[in-house]
Amino acid sequence: MQDSTKVTPPTMDDRNAWRVGFTPQAEIWNGRLAMLGFVAAALIELASGQGFLHFWGLM
Repeated sequence: MQDSTKVTPPTMDDRNAWRVGFTPQAEIWNGRLAMLGFVAAALIELASGQGFLHFWGLM
């Protein structure tokens, strides 16, 4: 007797892949880039002694 049910292995998505649209990968990259921007702004403030907007001459 043959087994009539076919089991397919689950596919694993690459969480670091660049995908277009509202995907979990896009949200992961959005969070990573936001953290990078926040750290860059904090380092600018620490190094210059001015706020981020003052450093760029926006205020």
